[in-house]
Amino acid sequence: MFGVFKKKSEKEKLEATYKKLLSEAHNFSTTNRKMSDQKIFEAEEILKKIEKL
Repeated sequence: MFGVFKKKSEKEKLEATYKKLLSEAHNFSTTNRKMSDQKIFEAEEILKKIEKL
C-alpha cells in the first residue's frame, strides 16, 4: 500500500525495457529474423547501460 507512490528507479525502468525487447525478439524469431536480431542488439545496449549503473 505504501509503494503506490513510489517511482521506479532508472535501473528498474531499464530492466523492464530489456525484458520487453527480449520478448519481442523471441516473437520475431520465427517470422522475421532481421527484426529479431535488431531487438537483440537493442536489448544488449540496454544491458550495457544497466551494468554501468
